[in-house]
Amino acid sequence: MKNGNVLVLGDSGVGKSTLINAVLGEHVTVTGYGSHGTTNRLEIFENEEIGFRLIDSVGFEPDFLKRRKAIAKVRDWSKAAAKVGDANSEINVIWFCVDGTSRKLFPRSIDSLVKSASVFKSVPVIVVITKSYSETDRAENIEMVRSAFAKYRKKLNLVGIIPVVAEIYRLNDQAFAAQDGLDELIDTTVAVMPEGLAAASRDIAKYQNAQRNNYAHAVVGASTAAGVTVGAVPIPFQDAVVLSGIEAAEVSALARIYGIKKSDRSQDLIKKIVEIGTVSAVARAACGAIIDAVPVAGWIVNAAVAGSFVAAIGEGSRFIFEQIALGNRSVEDLAWVEEILSEKLSAGFTDKVRKALSTLSDKSSKADVGKAITQVFNEKDDQKQK
Repeated sequence: MKNGNVLVLGDSGVGKSTLINAVLGEHVTVTGYGSHGTTNRLEIFENEEIGFRLIDSVGFEPDFLKRRKAIAKVRDWSKAAAKVGDANSEINVIWFCVDGTSRKLFPRSIDSLVKSASVFKSVPVIVVITKSYSETDRAENIEMVRSAFAKYRKKLNLVGIIPVVAEIYRLNDQAFAAQDGLDELIDTTVAVMPEGLAAASRDIAKYQNAQRNNYAHAVVGASTAAGVTVGAVPIPFQDAVVLSGIEAAEVSALARIYGIKKSDRSQDLIKKIVEIGTVSAVARAACGAIIDAVPVAGWIVNAAVAGSFVAAIGEGSRFIFEQIALGNRSVEDLAWVEEILSEKLSAGFTDKVRKALSTLSDKSSKADVGKAITQVFNEKDDQKQK
């Protein structure tokens, strides 16, 4: 098993650095950047004998602005790690440290955890109750943590709550609290690490797919706007073939976003998509019905129909490429591609165009037309994988 990464989170002063030193011992290598002590940057510590790295984060401060900056720093670092797919930076387990002497876990502390670790939602979380000096208080502290985390069950994968004493603490001249809980913490972390490695991969894939979808929707929106401009001509728009150049550029851009590699087969796929978009008899027939039935300026109807062709092809292509990128389909499934796009340009197509037009008037601009179409075609689709 490759070395995993443990992200250590918690409020400032909770004892994260003390915990890291206690767990890793003397043979520690700093592989990140920054300095020991109070961290202003993320640092990565490792000890080959343990087999996992510890990533020390900026502490969550009581001050709102400082707290927000700390959350943003951890979140942005996690997202950057997800984007580059760097195994040295992905998060496999999270230690969330709370102060056992505070007697209270503030909701904002958990909220900070949820926000900062938003990319890695299914990664195992171990709550570490630091400064857990009193054995009689430990059961109460564990229950306190369990209760505080209850409403976050769907947002966090809580796998353990472990009280620890990271360094000897002298209670008085005759008594002291010895180090405790560290072996359990290490054993639990090692035990859940395989799950964490798999979870990080799933979360990163989910994040990357969401990002691709965002980029794809932007491409479809820009292409739709171009289609609206082409369609807003002084003569009735009746033939989708004039949109072929826009659609070809749109589909090619979407293919790149989803990492569809260039090959003869992928080019055949793209040609097939554009061909369906430009010769759809059903969609062309729908144009006349819409133009005759909607009481708004002719150029608005023409522009809306043209933009809708491009939007439908774009959303259909986005779905197709997403399924191929996820490994659910192949670039060779041309019959399936035709089925998906035919449905996009038939079932409900005219209804969507009419819905977009119902929000427009003779005073609407091209931008208004494009926005109305994009909104309608971006609505959650009930299309299921076939």
